[in-house]
Amino acid sequence: MAVPERRASRRTIDGMSLPSRPLLFASGEDAYVADRVIRSWTTEDGADAAWASEVIAALPAGERAIGALSFAAGAPGILHQVVGSERPLVGPETTPRERKYEVYEFPTAEAYADMVRAVLDKIAAGVVRKVVIGRCLDVISDPPLEPAEIIDRLLETRPGRYVFSVPLTESLVDGPLLVGASPELLVSRHGDQIACTPLAGSVPRSADPDEDARRATALQASDKDLAEHAFVVDAIVHALKEVCVDVEPPTGPTMLATDTVWHLASPITARLEDPATGPSALHLAQMLHPTPAVGGVPAAAAAEAIADLEGDLRDYFAGCVGWVDGSGDGVFAITIRAAVIDGARMRLFAGAGIVAGSDPDSEVRETGAKLATMTKVAGLS
Repeated sequence: MAVPERRASRRTIDGMSLPSRPLLFASGEDAYVADRVIRSWTTEDGADAAWASEVIAALPAGERAIGALSFAAGAPGILHQVVGSERPLVGPETTPRERKYEVYEFPTAEAYADMVRAVLDKIAAGVVRKVVIGRCLDVISDPPLEPAEIIDRLLETRPGRYVFSVPLTESLVDGPLLVGASPELLVSRHGDQIACTPLAGSVPRSADPDEDARRATALQASDKDLAEHAFVVDAIVHALKEVCVDVEPPTGPTMLATDTVWHLASPITARLEDPATGPSALHLAQMLHPTPAVGGVPAAAAAEAIADLEGDLRDYFAGCVGWVDGSGDGVFAITIRAAVIDGARMRLFAGAGIVAGSDPDSEVRETGAKLATMTKVAGLS
């Protein structure tokens, strides 16, 4: 049975038509913008390999599925088969609107520091070696923030390489919308070429150039942060070796700067022996996710600690977001520096990796710096 096409609602400003709720994924200088959605696939019980294969088999040449996988076990998710094009999405200049904001943090900074201490107790007891633990902000705005306005600012400021806007339901006109600008590549596949760039080990940036450089240098020499980073690289390399050849991690991490945070980064490359029979970008994302960059080590014990301490904060946060086409090529980024817009509420999430030697107060500052990326985009100082 033919599935009717659904067009995104649009707004017109100064004679220019822009999506009011853009569905897009931008990588580098190009943005793949959906003009219409053919169909959507959702899964609530786990996005298994059969689900991924069904999505890819349904995609004609030249069409993509854009969507997201959640953090939860089995990575339930949603993908939208879209028709669009690689083109810039730049909004016209507009006068910023006057807004009133109410901001709620949960847990509080003090409670979050206590969560870090609870993780450190588990590390000291030998239960876990690393756990990424997070906290949220809810920003309520009057009048409500417009998704297209947020995306315009993200594309202009580029706090992260991968800018995205993805509806989390089959409705394109209302409901929760995942937006953000992630700096972290989970996995990309282009033909037989595979790439991952995990980030782990971070420090807030400083407005003073000398202090900023000092922090970057200290991060590169930090035994605690280098150990945290090694957990992630080792896990990804081990997983890639199961399905790839010529897996090449770097000899050591490089530095990656965002607007608010310095990160340790390790570009990893690999190759598929046969792209026609090898895993697609979506299958690879399922296989790798969640990495210790957003979960922990050992994975099962870390996931249990996250569930106990955070409850149900994450949902699609710390999952992955991106696109795949019918050939299996695609790009998926970790869903960080992100927000979910739902009516007047914009919910933000940020996490920090806790290992032996972590300091609770420093982790509060680190998560605050990470949250600042999206609070600035929303118009808060």
